[in-house]
Amino acid sequence: MRIDETMSARDRIDRSRARAWILQIHYRWESGGEGTLRDALVDTTATRHIAKRRLPYIREVLQLMDEHRAEVDRRLQGALDNWRLERLSSMDRAVLRIGAVELFYVEDVPPKVSIQEAIRLAEAYGGPDSPRFVNGVLDALFKGLSGRTG
Repeated sequence: MRIDETMSARDRIDRSRARAWILQIHYRWESGGEGTLRDALVDTTATRHIAKRRLPYIREVLQLMDEHRAEVDRRLQGALDNWRLERLSSMDRAVLRIGAVELFYVEDVPPKVSIQEAIRLAEAYGGPDSPRFVNGVLDALFKGLSGRTG
């Protein structure tokens, strides 16, 4: 059984809210054009209050994004039909990166949870077509990862 399946309701809420912070930090980083995601986290925590219990997961995902961004982007690009990653909205790109990082590198989050949480972020922060788009791209990545076809 994966850790995420045995988490308390409070822990699941903290993870969901941590993902929203990761999205905001990614947006700040991408808008700034310089530095690392960790630098954007430092800048964010200097001006905003993030609950301490959420910070470890935020740091973990941001570090994984920094370390594996080229691989994540390459795999996302492979799952995009008739789109280029750099042409997506910043929010959609960030949501896809968060979901992909969880799918590929965070073992204690079940893939379906990663996808569902990404869809929720897309519903809250993306455009009207974002949830369906995010679901399609991450589902394609998951099927490729697991070797499943349907």
